[in-house]
Amino acid sequence: MEVSRYGEGSSAVNKDAVSSRQASPESDSLTLSHSLWLPISDSSQVPGARRAAADIARRAGFSDAYADKAGLIATELGTNLVKHGGGGEVYLHSVRDAMGTDVLEIMTLDKGPGMANTLLSLSDGYSTAGSAGTGLGAIRRLSDAFDLYSQPGHGTVVLSRLFSAPSPSVSRVKALAVGAVTRPKKGEEVCGDHWSATSQRGQWQFLVADGLGHGPLASEAAVHAGRLFRTTRSRALPDLLAAIHDALRSTRGAAAAIADIDLGRQLVRFAGVGNIAGVVVSPAGMKHMVSLNGTAGVEMRKVNEFSYPWPDNALLVMHSDGLVSHWNMDEYPGLGQRHPTVIAAVLCRDYDRGRDDVTVLVAKQVRS
Repeated sequence: MEVSRYGEGSSAVNKDAVSSRQASPESDSLTLSHSLWLPISDSSQVPGARRAAADIARRAGFSDAYADKAGLIATELGTNLVKHGGGGEVYLHSVRDAMGTDVLEIMTLDKGPGMANTLLSLSDGYSTAGSAGTGLGAIRRLSDAFDLYSQPGHGTVVLSRLFSAPSPSVSRVKALAVGAVTRPKKGEEVCGDHWSATSQRGQWQFLVADGLGHGPLASEAAVHAGRLFRTTRSRALPDLLAAIHDALRSTRGAAAAIADIDLGRQLVRFAGVGNIAGVVVSPAGMKHMVSLNGTAGVEMRKVNEFSYPWPDNALLVMHSDGLVSHWNMDEYPGLGQRHPTVIAAVLCRDYDRGRDDVTVLVAKQVRS
């Protein structure tokens, strides 16, 4: 069920798939800036979500007016979560691109009754809880981009996105859309995982790193891996991992994997050490890519690079071992058509081990 539009105002831009801004015709990079998970089980917790959304918006460089809008969206989403989802979580995160443009994503995840008809639920005046029935419709109008996925009996994910600058015109060409969700281990304030993405001349590279252990020291190692990934000039995957390995010797080390998507050649290259999963999902099925034993910064033997076809209508899913490995997209009809952040959130919601940091990154090819 289509409830969003990829292209102008969304994330499917040729050079910057997360924030809808083109930093340069030559290269770009994007990475997580701030993120926060908030449990919502009753209406008394909704004001906290409103304040947190406004605060993250301001820290990410949004104007006061947009921060107020972010707070209003979080209020509407949190209220809907209590009324219709039986409670769940609010996820807030922001991404900054190389030009300093920001995108704020405000999302709710629940395992409630779900929606039998998403388009009807978006209509003003429709309600299953005796309210005015303007919540989802109001959220969609307030958002610069909006998407949701719902399964009756399994729950709902709703995503609202705000951009700090207007998006440029978008050429009607093949592009990549990117989204990610990262969650710290329960009881930890800082996630020990990190993700990042870069693009050069239509060739995309993605990193997921999982620092050993949990907390600030694990985060330090993973974030340092991301910094080296974005600044190393060589784009050869073994060379990139070797540079990360050398740089992480002063840290506790990390599992790390890099995927490279060449849209022109319809090819994915993949190289990794440790328990970072990489999967190409297509109409033909799921292809699991090979990551070798080792830990960047601690022990890493020769790194091998593996190549795989990138079929039309494919998805790339990369995740740390905080996500169980037996997930299957076939269990979610229509999910592959949703925004990558929604896809990542559904997988995180349903397959989080619950005892580790977890990151899920999704990239999908779209036509603007």
